[in-house]
Parts: sequence; structure tokens; C-alpha cells
Amino acid sequence: MNDRKSPRRANGEGTIYRHGGLWAAQVSQGKNAAGKRVRATIYGRTKQDVADKLQIARNEPEQARRESRKLTLAQYLTRWIEDSVKQTCRESTVVSYKGIVNNHIVPKAGQIPLAKFGPMQAQRLYADLTRAEATPRTIQLTHAVLRRAMTMAVRWGLLAANPCAGLERPRVAAKEMRVLDEKQVGALLKAAKSSRLYALYVLAIFTGMRFGEILGLQWADVDTKNRMAPSLEVRRTLQELHGKPKLTEPKTASGRRKIDLPRAVATALKAHKAKMMAEGLRTATHVFCNRAGAPLRQAYVTRKSFKKLLETAEIPHIRFHDLRHTAATLMLKQGIHAKVVSERLGHASIQITLDRYSHVLPSMQRDAADKLDAVFAKLRA
Repeated sequence: MNDRKSPRRANGEGTIYRHGGLWAAQVSQGKNAAGKRVRATIYGRTKQDVADKLQIARNEPEQARRESRKLTLAQYLTRWIEDSVKQTCRESTVVSYKGIVNNHIVPKAGQIPLAKFGPMQAQRLYADLTRAEATPRTIQLTHAVLRRAMTMAVRWGLLAANPCAGLERPRVAAKEMRVLDEKQVGALLKAAKSSRLYALYVLAIFTGMRFGEILGLQWADVDTKNRMAPSLEVRRTLQELHGKPKLTEPKTASGRRKIDLPRAVATALKAHKAKMMAEGLRTATHVFCNRAGAPLRQAYVTRKSFKKLLETAEIPHIRFHDLRHTAATLMLKQGIHAKVVSERLGHASIQITLDRYSHVLPSMQRDAADKLDAVFAKLRA
């Protein structure tokens, strides 16, 4: 038993302690929405260094809160976008956040002082948007943007707790997923056979690539020379910002991926390249481009090509994105492991794949049971 007592600490040093080869201290940052105290740890090489930092940290919250009493929510959100979002997010995210802030938050709550913007004010904002007949998705995005902005306000010491943290996430009904069966896939491809964009539809259905990834694909990303293992790499996506097309990197590391191609897809891409050369587009960098060599726009493909093909194939209207769902369903029904499907689709985790395509699992369960019956029959023999 150790009877040695720690030496009495000077006033204000009660939270300073040794941490490995450093000195450390904890400072309170108030309470979160659940009422739990939030603390931050400060480190320093010497005890005095930590004591000095601790004193500054103790003074900062009050100074920051005095500043927050001068700021309206609109002023704070403008500063947050300029000083935080623009420095850490993609341009498309900045544009999206600005739209939510300027169109949905500021008009209804922008004049509220930041220091007085609490859970009740946030909930009232969502209710006001509902009464104004904003879509559920808009309300959900408003909540997501506001919660992220308030998290930064806490980190900057402007608020003691995030007023949105304890609120329920507004519900959004999932968009109906329409998946083509094999017969419909055949009809669509037959209708597209003579189309200039036949390879685009083959690629969408048999890789599950996102629309923007397909339009952002460049010939430098495609390897069809390797006959035994043709492949492509998803390195960029084509988005529209301020009405203009712009190439950006995939949002996540899983989005940047290599996809091994079925040989039939590689053949379609080779034939597509030959057609492009015949059109005089030898120097075009994009796999799918207009007759001037510029990348195609999503609206053009949807209105001028996809919609007409659906009518020709006598397929009820679906979104282009539903071809991605069709690709995932086809792969799972062929017994391809969900982990492989997840990687080919660029999902962040296999759980996303399993949750999104759970409708396929019942038939896979039956198939698994039938295969196990066959194994059992062999063992009995």
C-alpha cells in the first residue's frame, strides 16, 4: 500500500497532472445537449506551460460567448461557410450548404442571436419549413447543415452545447427503387444497340457506376488492351456547378476504385472508341462526349437518349440512377458476394449494400438452402 500523499497543489493547478513525458490539464467546455459535461485536454512540456494555456482556455469561453451575443445566426453561418466549409469541403458541398442557408435557414431564423438559438428555435424552424411545404428531404438537409454549423460554434467556443444535437433527425421517405429484370435489361439494350451511347448503357448496367462517374470517365482510366483482365479506374466524377460541368474527385476513398470489366463491356467500349474515331474525335479525352469532344451533360443523356430508349423498349419510366440499382441486383442474384458488390459500387461499407438491397436476400436465402440440400444429398449417398 502506498501511503505517500501527493503534494498540495497551488490554487488553479488542481487539474494539472503528468501524462507520460508531458504535463496535461483538463478544462470544461460546458455541457452538451444531454446535460453531460464536455472536457478538453491541454498538453505542455512543462507544468507552467500547461498552467498558462489553462488560464487562456478558461478565459476563452467567456470571451467567445460575449462575441456570440453580438452575432445573429445569419452572420455566424456566413462566417462558418467562409472560414470553415470553404476551407475543408468540395466546391459542390459549399454550393449546397449556401443554398440551404440562404434559402431555408436565414429567411426564417437568420435574425435570431446565435447565443439565443436553442433546441426550441431549431425545432420551430423545421416546423415552419413543414408548414411552408418544404420537401422532407429539404428539411433533413437543413437539419444536417445546421447541426454541423452548430458543432463548429461549440468548437469555436461560441456556444456551450450544440442545440441540434438532441433533436430527432427529420424523417424522409425513401425514394422508390425501380429495378429492371433480365427481360427488361435485354429490351433496353436491344433498343440502345443502334444508339451512339450504347456502350454507356452497357457500362451502367454491368458495373453499377454512378451517372457522374460514367460521364467523368476518360480513356486514360480505361484498360481494354488486357484481354484477360480488362478494367477501368474511377478517378473523377462530372458534376454541374453554377450551371457548368466540372470534374471533381470522388467524395470518399471507397469511391475511388478499380473495377474489373466483363469482357462484353470491354468489347462495347472498344466498338465505341472506333465510332468516335470515325467521327473525327481521336483526341477526345472523355469516353462519352458530344460531337465536339466536350463531356456530355446529365440532362442531355436523360432527355435526348434515355427517355426515348425506355419508350422504345416499352419500359415504365425509371431514373437513370435505377440502372445502378439494377446492376447491384443482377450481381447479387448471380451469387456474387455482397462484399465484392459493395466494392464495385464504391460503397463506404458492406452494410450500406446489405441495407439497400435487402429485397434480394430472400431469393438468395432460398438458393443457399437449395445448394445445401444438394450437398446433403451427396453426403448421404
